[in-house]
Amino acid sequence: MIIAWVLSLLILLSSLVMHLERLAALEIIATHTFVESQKQFIDSEKAILECEQHLSNIAALDNAACHIQSVGKNLWLISSKEKPKLEVSVFLDEKTRMVTRLNWRQNFE
Repeated sequence: MIIAWVLSLLILLSSLVMHLERLAALEIIATHTFVESQKQFIDSEKAILECEQHLSNIAALDNAACHIQSVGKNLWLISSKEKPKLEVSVFLDEKTRMVTRLNWRQNFE
């Protein structure tokens, strides 16, 4: 009887260790995924900022990492090509060549 009880405790402890290992592996994967998605978001934001800075001289953008399209008088829509896709609406003042960000959103596909 005691041997059966000890064996059941050992089996219970081994299953606990197995579940803890799975949980630790999932936590590592989740952390890695979070870090990678944050890096991709920052890269998309940098591409958008570069396009914003050169918006007054669009021809200066060689192999732009974003799509630029006019949506009205002095209003532009800039969207990143890489994932995550970010879209930014900006106002370009013709006199001062200053770009003002009106809003932004993440485009989910």
